[in-house]
Amino acid sequence: MTEVERLTALTAGTRLLVGGNQLVTVTPELAAKFRAGDALYVAPETHELLHVPAEVHELVQATVGRARAAFAQMGAVSDGQISEFFAGFAERLGRDAVWNEIAAVNLQDVERARGLGRSTTRLVATDKMRAQMVSGLEGWRHAAAMRGRVVERVEHAGFQVELVGAELGVVGFVFEGRPNVVADATGVLRGGNTVVFRIGSDALDTARALLELALTPALEQAGLPRDAVALVDSLERSAGWALFSDRRLSLAVARGSGPAVATLGGLAQQAGIPVSLHGTGGAWIIAGESASADRLEQVVCDSLDRKVCNTLNTACLPESQAARLLPALLKGLERAAARREQPFKLHVTREHQSHLPPALFERDVSIRRAEGDVLEKQAELLDEAQLGVEWEWEEAPEISLTFVSSTERAVELCNRYSPNFVASLVSADKAEHERFYQSVNAPFVGDGFTRWVDGQFALKRPELGLSNWQHGRLFGRGGILSGDSVYTLRTRYTTTPR
Repeated sequence: MTEVERLTALTAGTRLLVGGNQLVTVTPELAAKFRAGDALYVAPETHELLHVPAEVHELVQATVGRARAAFAQMGAVSDGQISEFFAGFAERLGRDAVWNEIAAVNLQDVERARGLGRSTTRLVATDKMRAQMVSGLEGWRHAAAMRGRVVERVEHAGFQVELVGAELGVVGFVFEGRPNVVADATGVLRGGNTVVFRIGSDALDTARALLELALTPALEQAGLPRDAVALVDSLERSAGWALFSDRRLSLAVARGSGPAVATLGGLAQQAGIPVSLHGTGGAWIIAGESASADRLEQVVCDSLDRKVCNTLNTACLPESQAARLLPALLKGLERAAARREQPFKLHVTREHQSHLPPALFERDVSIRRAEGDVLEKQAELLDEAQLGVEWEWEEAPEISLTFVSSTERAVELCNRYSPNFVASLVSADKAEHERFYQSVNAPFVGDGFTRWVDGQFALKRPELGLSNWQHGRLFGRGGILSGDSVYTLRTRYTTTPR
């Protein structure tokens, strides 16, 4: 029988077995930091050694424990009480006095993030964000719960068997500095679940304020367990690693940057936890030969109002229609940029440089980046293999552009290089739209602007995340994950009275 000892120290130069047949070496820096009680995890894809200090590990374990205890109490909580919670949370966010306090804390978060050169496009708690949070909570207030719902009934002689919707358990949630997701995450309570979340350090104070001033008081007023929504109150990134390695989670949901989400997802899968990943984004727009120039212009403009995961990232134009459609695309870019009082930025596949005005490659423009304003050429060249790069712009709309011989060739590029996420075809040919839908490898397919891909906008249900098809096609992995899709089934046997 294999003997197991607890790791209490690391020695620089020690080689550790990972991935079944590969070795990684402990660095002097890691060895110096590691203490007895600390935890060490391995990122499955990169084999990076991930260090979690003992105090962070203990904090996460305690927080998950409280959420698990709260879940055990949720069976005695009525659907009416859960509705009361959503109503109370929404009502408090609607109070100007409460929101002004939250907004003041958020302003400090934003200023601190800017000082560190971080992106703040999703961090600012605007009035629009407030309205969307309130609307989403009101939606959950009136939504029907899956728990207790009979999904199927099979009659037998003398008995019946029913499949009944049921609570899933504790949902672990890690997301970037985006305050509105605090409200979105509470959607899982609709079905009797509880949630533990860890928010990016840039928005931690905003999250604390949301809980203290609105969320927790609403839980208490409705008679729900206080820890039905639990915050991992830590600035340490390693808290996310520890959370997604805790086998007490019934589902792990990650939203954020591609590499960070991949690491978190790998840790959860390694621990045997079902996972829903929402990371790499970037939408594709493909124009057919019959595309209207005016419609293309409007679609491009409407798909670039701000940078989020469903923003236009890559455009494909038919080479045969370059003279007609390129000016429309550029006009749409110009309008989107002017709306933000910024120039646009364009990346063009190098073999198609001749289609664009030379002045674009010669003109210097001031582009607002997270670190500040940077002088760059307005257009630059890229290789075909870079069409999948997601441009994380702040204020200046930024896209990639290529030209293709046919829509079929555009679909081939999209399937190969895109994150298999959002694809839109602008065309007047109905048969072409049907071929496009059948052949493009994306969960979200449209015929116009790309920003429709949003749970609250499209389905009138706040989303926990939008995911691509890079990690499988199961719903909740490759679609809109929402609070009412977080459930399981129980099977009940009942005898028929004689």
